[in-house]
Amino acid sequence: MIVKMTFRLIAAIGLGVLSVQAAFAEMITVTDIAGREVRVNAPIQRAVLGEGRQLYMIAALDRENPAKRIVGWRKDLIDADPATYQAYLAKFPAFGDIPAFAGLEQSLIDIETTIAQKPDVVFLNLETQQAVDEANYIEKLDALDIPVIYVDFRHDPEHNTEPSIRLFGKLFNQEARAEAFVRFRANEIARVTDKLTKIDLVRPKVFIDRAAGFYEDCCHSFGDGNFGAMVEMAGGDNIAKGFIPGTFGQINAEQVLISSPDHVIVTSAAWDAYVPGGKWVPVGPGADADLVEKKLEYYPTRPAYLGIAAQKTHAFHAVWHQFYNSPYQFVAIQQMAKWFHPDLFADLDPDETFRQLHDRFLPIDYQPGYFATLAGAQ
Repeated sequence: MIVKMTFRLIAAIGLGVLSVQAAFAEMITVTDIAGREVRVNAPIQRAVLGEGRQLYMIAALDRENPAKRIVGWRKDLIDADPATYQAYLAKFPAFGDIPAFAGLEQSLIDIETTIAQKPDVVFLNLETQQAVDEANYIEKLDALDIPVIYVDFRHDPEHNTEPSIRLFGKLFNQEARAEAFVRFRANEIARVTDKLTKIDLVRPKVFIDRAAGFYEDCCHSFGDGNFGAMVEMAGGDNIAKGFIPGTFGQINAEQVLISSPDHVIVTSAAWDAYVPGGKWVPVGPGADADLVEKKLEYYPTRPAYLGIAAQKTHAFHAVWHQFYNSPYQFVAIQQMAKWFHPDLFADLDPDETFRQLHDRFLPIDYQPGYFATLAGAQ
């Protein structure tokens, strides 16, 4: 009899918790990054992430347990940023139990996995919209009362990062925390841009070697968006912006040689899951500095860079590729500003900026290793 009463009490408590959660939840209408008005039951409790690296933002809002509201995700975080995934997994073992599906960030989600998890919302990258529309995923999920929200930290982060942060904040019932993150980000960018507006700026020519080591051919880069825009905000002249219409593209090696950039920045990461033994530079949290420098030394030997200005001064640098699709881009802007204008930004410490972000917003400890340079090493 006592056992039966205990079970009944536990069940009653469980139902009470669900009732409390339901009482606080309400249907709200938000406008996503695609401009769609979407009705969502908020605060959300069960989310499927069309990109696992959306955790970079969610962890800043659910610092106590960022795994608790993720019920499915793409495995790109696990493959593309294994050190960060392992840091979160060590502190929150529940991450190991989240159902994961394969594919790159522009791929369709696994709709069967998504439906099986009965999420309150599905977060998708803006750049998947055309493929999602062609597959009629919105209609299929709408029929099951599963709303889709488009966010963007990659396609047009200069304009979409802040509204994406605010969307997450509203849906997670963490609007004050999201606004604090927005202010921190804006203030750290202003430490660079405000100073640059006060001087007669001479911009060094810069080439971004996009996803270095992921591609075998040359020369993948950025146009006037993403890392291309970050270069300009940091006081550089992105040589590819005149040849690449839009954000992502490729120019030929001859054009790089003719342009003779003063700096070459390779965006890279530990990509053994994608290109085993490749020429990628494993920058990222806790990176082995000696290994990073050794692998970076390959890049001045590429045919596209032979004889350019950067080769003569060893101005080859590596940046953690994941800055290109996270709300942390401002840290990369600070580091590039130091490379381009070392005297002007001698007092700027991007590592300390990133450490402060971790201390104030994230549940894992900061580990340096996100940047490397050959300048001054020889």
